[in-house]
Amino acid sequence: MPFKSVPQNFTSAINTVTLGTGAEAIELGGENILPLYSFDAPIKNTPKVGIELSDLGPRLDLPHIAEYFAGADTLVNQAIRACEMPGVDFLCLVLDSADPNGKNASIKDCAAVCKEVADAINKPLAIIGCSNAEKDGELLPMVAEVLQNKNVLLLSAKEDNYKSISAAAGLAYGQKFGAESSVDLNLAKQLNVLINQLGVKSESVVMDIGSAAAGYGFEYISSTIERVKSAALAQNDQMLQMPIITIVARDAWTVKESTASESDFPEWGPVEQRGIGMEIATASACLAAGSNAVILMHPDSVSTVSKLISSLLIGGNYGS
Repeated sequence: MPFKSVPQNFTSAINTVTLGTGAEAIELGGENILPLYSFDAPIKNTPKVGIELSDLGPRLDLPHIAEYFAGADTLVNQAIRACEMPGVDFLCLVLDSADPNGKNASIKDCAAVCKEVADAINKPLAIIGCSNAEKDGELLPMVAEVLQNKNVLLLSAKEDNYKSISAAAGLAYGQKFGAESSVDLNLAKQLNVLINQLGVKSESVVMDIGSAAAGYGFEYISSTIERVKSAALAQNDQMLQMPIITIVARDAWTVKESTASESDFPEWGPVEQRGIGMEIATASACLAAGSNAVILMHPDSVSTVSKLISSLLIGGNYGS
């Protein structure tokens, strides 16, 4: 008996969120079918790949990264070089220097750095704070102000600081921002509801529901992403119809497989290659679960994952 394909698509759809301006602007979301199911129906926008760059500079202890950024001796030049990386759709600048337990750079200085980078690059820009909820609650609104008309993505608003960030990003300055929760569908929905009650349009919000390196509790990540997508599409849950962005790099490059020295585990091979493998495996699984964008750190990972996305789309019908 011949196989007869029965397409599965939905009347509901994931919101479309636009980042950046002009010809280089990108769109996240918009699909009304399950992740990568281009054989069921056209998917509006391909998943996107971002490149992470710390404002303290790239990981020059990793040979291939050091080689790629050779000669780029300022953050602005590094940002430009990062945006030239094959397969990159957007730049993600991490404000590590703002960490109160580290360099503790001032909010004014960090905002000035963001402005310099945003003015120098042609790709859309996402910005991650310093992971200190209190300081990020002051820092990201200032960044939103100085980057007016750039249509940037601020990652991420948490339960502790969503009011200040979402009010500045989504209302006062027309930016986009991420709603960050901790690997739980109900927590993700609750934060989206709270943000919506402030009057922020859903088209200004993406979800960052958490991440983990493959093999490190990753099944919670993938199952949560899948449940969010299912509720958004099959149940028409409008409070879960925001695109999902997953910050893969930091988790993938901090686990034992990516940090243990080769002298301790010679059978594992070079540290850098292990980290690349972990980053690729994690990003691929996130995309299969339903992430609309992943943020990576290594040029080899970016190239491989972007080629994977393209290869999966062969024979499918995609938009931008």
